Amino acid sequence: MPARETVAKVVEDRRFQNFIIAVIVFNAVTLGLETSTRMVAEYGSLLHTVDYVALGIFVLELGAKFYAYRAKFFRDPWNIFDLFVVGIAVIPTTGPFAVLRALRVLRVLRLISVVPSMRKVVTGLLAAIPGMASIAALLALIIFVAGVMATKLFGAISPDNFGDLGTSLFTLFQVMTGEAWPDIAKEVMKEAPMAWVFFVVYILVSSFAVLNLFIAVVVSGMEDELRQDIREEEAKQAETQAVANKEILDELRALRAEVAELRQNT
Repeated sequence: MPARETVAKVVEDRRFQNFIIAVIVFNAVTLGLETSTRMVAEYGSLLHTVDYVALGIFVLELGAKFYAYRAKFFRDPWNIFDLFVVGIAVIPTTGPFAVLRALRVLRVLRLISVVPSMRKVVTGLLAAIPGMASIAALLALIIFVAGVMATKLFGAISPDNFGDLGTSLFTLFQVMTGEAWPDIAKEVMKEAPMAWVFFVVYILVSSFAVLNLFIAVVVSGMEDELRQDIREEEAKQAETQAVANKEILDELRALRAEVAELRQNT
């Protein structure tokens, strides 16, 4: 077996993937411990050593994948993601690049690319982006219209919350999240008793209707990803079954030929 195929078989092996997952989780723990002043004072050198060992393992893994796949390495977006995350950690963290030291924690995100179930979730989210963008535009339009209305209706009553368009937009975004909206509404209702109609309608439209559309789009994207996986699995099974059927037919033809030859000889 060629060396490249051997290396590819190793990096694709489930046991090797589990080892990488364990290293990522362990590295995440050490990075978390490095945020503790007491832990750094007592075990700083050990934590740094473990961090460098984990980084070395990640670099070797990516090097092995690049050796095994060559140009195909860059066809997989998850490989590019891993290369970016690990590459940030390799950049020297001294001088003007000292701020990049905090970005080492991005290595923990490699867990997404290694765990298949996480990859499916992220892929579903990415597939839902076009629909989410449309819903976000709709939500922005609703907030803008409501902001203009609220500024004109309640600007003089509650200038702290609706004094200008920018303040109104921020207040309505806060109301949309459900944060302190009863207090804001009560303050306005002291002088405009019917103001509750505006707030109730706005919350129903923005929170219960539009935001639920985000969930629907994301779920739809994940379902599409799941159906795609099922189709691919069925195609693989059909291909495997076709190969098995062909082997059985070849064996039957060979048996028939042997039987026919035996009859001729007798």
